[in-house]
Amino acid sequence: MHRIKISDIFSEMGQVVYLHFFTYDQHRFWAFTQMQRAHAGLQDCKGLQFYKMLGTGAGAGFSLRPDFSTYALLSVWNSEDDKKQAFASSPVLQAFFDRSTTQRIYALRPIHTHGKWSGQSPFVVQKPLGDKPIGVITRATLNPSRLIDFWRHVPQASQAIKEAKGVGFFKGIGEWPFVQQATFSVWESAEAIRTFAYVSQAHASIVKKTRERKWYKEDMFNRFEVIEVTTTTSL
Repeated sequence: MHRIKISDIFSEMGQVVYLHFFTYDQHRFWAFTQMQRAHAGLQDCKGLQFYKMLGTGAGAGFSLRPDFSTYALLSVWNSEDDKKQAFASSPVLQAFFDRSTTQRIYALRPIHTHGKWSGQSPFVVQKPLGDKPIGVITRATLNPSRLIDFWRHVPQASQAIKEAKGVGFFKGIGEWPFVQQATFSVWESAEAIRTFAYVSQAHASIVKKTRERKWYKEDMFNRFEVIEVTTTTSL
């Protein structure tokens, strides 16, 4: 059987999407400040179409409790070559690796997208390769008048994903506490996602309330094939 090489996938993909999780044993205050200070350096990166600096939550899914040890960077590039060049030359990106203790990196291939993120549709949908784990990013900007009602139901949503079958990883992420929230999860298959979405009564109830109570001012749902996952450690 012919095995598809990761390098071949990247070379034919065109747009590439990465989600980096950086965990810090030290330099946590520095990492926190980069949520704002990193923008100038990132905007200078050639080929960077779209990016988001993201904090993370301490719980499952949406969380009111921040995880000050872990931060994330979602980046969308014109090509794998642009991404490699930027990570090799950008002082900001190099600093993330130098100051973090561990780095967990997801290379993602968009296969479905619906909605907007900051008024944009950043992901170019590509033909699925098949036989890959599926990554899901769900994000939303909450309506200020609906914040209390939304957060009252968060424990129910978090418990639902904890009990879901076929989910291997999940983490709450977000641009701003309380009002701009997201989750990233990795599932063993598209079938596992469908089962969770349509069979889980807890999840179905939350989805119904989302529409009825107009919790979201803007929202987006994205599915990706997980092309590669790597974990590195800085000495």
